[in-house]
Amino acid sequence: MGDHFEIRAAMAEDVPAIVGMLADDPLGAQRESPDDLAPYLTALQRLDADPNQHLVVAEREGRVVGTLQLTIVPGLSRRGATRSIIEAVRVRADERGSGLGTRLIEWAIGESRRLGCQLVQLTSDRTRTDAHRFYDRLGFTASHMGFKLSL
Repeated sequence: MGDHFEIRAAMAEDVPAIVGMLADDPLGAQRESPDDLAPYLTALQRLDADPNQHLVVAEREGRVVGTLQLTIVPGLSRRGATRSIIEAVRVRADERGSGLGTRLIEWAIGESRRLGCQLVQLTSDRTRTDAHRFYDRLGFTASHMGFKLSL
């Protein structure tokens, strides 16, 4: 497969590939709608308008093969620390095991440092045990219990 790929800002033409990756697992299949791209394109416009949002794709040989969203959150706690949140990390099924996921997370950590963050955090669904091992291996610590409320 080769090691060369580019990480760049996501564009509207990338949305079908991104949504396809988001839907390509049992959880995503329940909550994503690859046949209706309109809400995703609207969301991309909102993300593009917010300088604290960074939706990126990894592109190899003209194909979108990975994605993640990095959100920068200024805060008051921790002595006014800025933190980043990594969300929606996905790698195409045929690229898994290639090191691409590691490189995406390393990019997000490096970008967080560059943007002055003191902390990087992420959440992962309880059922994603492979992802938990992946994040452990990259130095993340399961230090908190998360809660969500659907609205």
